[in-house]
Amino acid sequence: MTTQESSATVPRGSQRAGAVVARNFVGWPEEVLRDFHENAYNFNVGQRIVSETDHVRVWEIRLDPGQRLHAHRHVLDYFWTAVTAGRSRQHEDDGTTREVDYAVGDSRHFHFLPGEYLLHDLENIGLSPLIFVTVEHKTHPGRMNHHNR
Repeated sequence: MTTQESSATVPRGSQRAGAVVARNFVGWPEEVLRDFHENAYNFNVGQRIVSETDHVRVWEIRLDPGQRLHAHRHVLDYFWTAVTAGRSRQHEDDGTTREVDYAVGDSRHFHFLPGEYLLHDLENIGLSPLIFVTVEHKTHPGRMNHHNR
């Protein structure tokens, strides 16, 4: 296990994208294991904030082929939408590795109860740039302490 928790606390009922291609940290490079340890409580869920209000925070993610977004923790309700088609690999702190194919407009929504989270990274394993918009709902004031800027 790479984090202090005994297992990932993924939100119930969330529709996960892609297919599981490995479990139990099989095939994880040392730098990915180190990244998960160092970023277990990193709440920057994208590369750039493009808009923010009292209610939402909008992130942009742009990954060139082979580029990887560091491990990050989601605790706020959110959704992502693929702006471009592509393919990714993501590791999750329970040791699962998923590979996902995206079409333009694909979206997934996540709802978190207190104590639930999702800790993962994102790597572009496709041949073209991969772009996402992620929108966090800042509707849980008790959980915002980690996210105030």
